Amino acid sequence: MTDDLYRLTALECVRRLRAGDVTPLDLIDAVERRAAAVNGVVNALVTPCYDRAREHARRLMKLPAQERGLLAGLPVGIKDLNPVAGVRTTFGSPIFADNVPNVSDIMVQTIESNGGIVVGMTNSPEFGAGANTFNEVFGETRNPWNPALNAAGSSGGSAVALATGMVALASGSDLGGSLRTPASFCSVVGFRPSPGRVANGPNEQRFNDLSVEGPMARNVLDVALFLDAMSGWRVEDPVSLPPPPEPFLTTAQRKRKPKRAALAIDLGGATPVDQPTRAIVRQAADKLANAGIEIVEASPDFSGAMETFHVLRGLSYVANTRVLLERHRDKLKPDVIWNVEAGMALTAERIAKAQLYRSRLYGEMVAFLQKHDFLLTPAACCAPNPIEERWVREVDGHKFENYIGWLTLPACITLTTCPAISIPAGFTADGRPVGIQLVGAPRGDADLLSAAAAIDEILGVSSAVPIDPKPARRL
Repeated sequence: MTDDLYRLTALECVRRLRAGDVTPLDLIDAVERRAAAVNGVVNALVTPCYDRAREHARRLMKLPAQERGLLAGLPVGIKDLNPVAGVRTTFGSPIFADNVPNVSDIMVQTIESNGGIVVGMTNSPEFGAGANTFNEVFGETRNPWNPALNAAGSSGGSAVALATGMVALASGSDLGGSLRTPASFCSVVGFRPSPGRVANGPNEQRFNDLSVEGPMARNVLDVALFLDAMSGWRVEDPVSLPPPPEPFLTTAQRKRKPKRAALAIDLGGATPVDQPTRAIVRQAADKLANAGIEIVEASPDFSGAMETFHVLRGLSYVANTRVLLERHRDKLKPDVIWNVEAGMALTAERIAKAQLYRSRLYGEMVAFLQKHDFLLTPAACCAPNPIEERWVREVDGHKFENYIGWLTLPACITLTTCPAISIPAGFTADGRPVGIQLVGAPRGDADLLSAAAAIDEILGVSSAVPIDPKPARRL
């Protein structure tokens, strides 16, 4: 086989697998060659598991090609927050540096049952905390467009593995933009589905609807394919949803262009956005308008949303991480400690206000999306920053008090439970990627993917990947 297999889309790989033009073993070999060529620069695929992958491939290859599932033996990367049986899974933490689980996460089980072959774990910050992918176990993941810059987080390893062609599909997770922001920073596509769309766990917080698992790829149609392979009801996950009547990919392939979208670059003044990002998002909106989509400037009222997000996020960290703080405080990074202690300091009054605010915001969002097909925003408030900056301190003259502050754009959408997707939109003058975020109505995953596929085609930026890592340049 040639070394060009890494350039193929996931859909093309699956087509060739089913036709018998390539085998799962061919694609695993291609992953290993590509990782050997580029991973040393970017540090995205931190725990390869090629032997396990080949064993899985040989089992699949005993079946007829049409019986090997939706992915038919396609290699995938799994974020190092989701256990994979027999594979070192660290959660980016020294506490679990030697952890090798016996049972895979439900999401991983679903992917493998649909013909996906896990080829390795992608890097993540400790427990997913922090929007820059680095940890004490594996170090930093670098942006392939400029390795002097960061890849965002917490799904930075997955985004970079996609952008450099190590895999065609990779899993991500998203609480406050952990999937959407890396997609924007690396010029790939990241989809935050509706809560319950991708069953996962079982977790300590089975009823949590803030954090979700979702697909990442290099284009929207590949994302839709991966979502089909991830989706389905599982009794262990009480908020999980059954698959849709029609596959997500089938709906997405219609590429139904929206009639009307609301543009909210700063969410009605809720967050600062840097000037290069504003310019690129406006250029993207102009392209959509020229393609016949009505663009109106409007936004729901997100004032107060970040206070609510801080409260609910803090509660989640207390539930998930308090015991680790008590037992292993010396091994946790300061951001995780801050999250837990902020949650433990919450009062019943603040928690109640947050719950009521979120309920009102949901109602306002539903009403807003009855007047507009979709909400369009930047996927992040800025373009990638130097790798040494662990979090964005300032944007457009506004200084952030903590590492969550700059995540207002994606975090506000998280509160609404609306599905959202980050799509590549362009590049700054110095070559840094910028993405747009398209937000759909609650449970409107299929319609959102169809609209996103049309917009992805209009903008025409996603075809710029995969790339070889570029030389590092200080900005």
